Amino acid sequence: MKPISREKQNQTALLSNLKNFLQTEIAPQANLLDEDTNALDRALRQLNQFGLFGLRIPEFYGGLEANLVTFRRLQMLMPRYSGALAFLQTQHQSAASLIASSDNTTVKNRFLPKMARGEILVGVGFSQLRRTHQPPLIAKPVTGGYQLQGNVPWITGYGFFQSFIIGAALPDGEALYGIAPFTPTQQQERGNIDFAAPLDLAVMNAANTVAATVDNWFLSDSEVLFIKPGEAIHRSDQKNVLHHGFYALGCARAGLDILETAAQKKNLIFLEESYQTLEQQHRSLSNAMFDALPPTDTSFEYRLKLRAQAIHLAQRCAHAGVIASSGAANTRSHPAQRVYREALLFSVAGQTKAVMEASLKQVNNV
Repeated sequence: MKPISREKQNQTALLSNLKNFLQTEIAPQANLLDEDTNALDRALRQLNQFGLFGLRIPEFYGGLEANLVTFRRLQMLMPRYSGALAFLQTQHQSAASLIASSDNTTVKNRFLPKMARGEILVGVGFSQLRRTHQPPLIAKPVTGGYQLQGNVPWITGYGFFQSFIIGAALPDGEALYGIAPFTPTQQQERGNIDFAAPLDLAVMNAANTVAATVDNWFLSDSEVLFIKPGEAIHRSDQKNVLHHGFYALGCARAGLDILETAAQKKNLIFLEESYQTLEQQHRSLSNAMFDALPPTDTSFEYRLKLRAQAIHLAQRCAHAGVIASSGAANTRSHPAQRVYREALLFSVAGQTKAVMEASLKQVNNV
């Protein structure tokens, strides 16, 4: 038998310790974290005790450099206990991964060590690059950098993060990624960045998702992470099509927890049967998704199908939790109500046209 590596032992221990923390400290206040920004901020800061802000940062910069399987297990674990905390911290994880993969050593040296220690938190604001027609944010090359003009329609983490990765379309169709301040900034020599009031979302309001107005903002060459082909974000979406599916799996597990509790409390055979059926489907789909991770070579079509199944399973498990909770699930304070709304968000998070089509086909096949 092949011995378990020290790296795997350490990362298994990390997940075990984190699970205990989520069960004891986060789950009891999950509804509060969904609505209270201060409570969510305190919970986010508590993650630093596990080194999670450096989860995707190389050890060279003080991060954990966790392997892909550990990261995906974390993605499943956190939404089981708090969708808001999972949704918020993943912005920083995405930013850390992008910065770590940049060739800009100045930005890497400036940000990554502090990001790993939780001294700087960074969000992302480049989903608008998926829009191929009339991009909302344009970058014009100028001496020493780029002049940015337009809007960023969706950035999560206002008030939590100090900076964010901004994405803008260049005149030749390429895409620019750089670092911008995540606070209102007006400088005569640099231009203006301002932020609207947080969007009124059905769930995870405490995570403060905002839109930005960018007026002649000067982004220096030293703040640029990448210049990529315009279609690069679409290729990345295909490569990482399973990514958001693991959050949906975690949400499905949250619904199953509610169903299981109701079955134990009400002692009804059909509730236990429903739980056993859905739990088996969750286990089977989870195994299939982990089996589809690299280095396994699977087709995009197969991985897309798994993503759609995860979205649909989250909706079904959340709905089962509502039904099993009876009329109490109509109250905003009930966990089933929150998880049901979280399932809605995870069904459209990171959505592309391909994911939308596959998700609707999954719905129509039932």
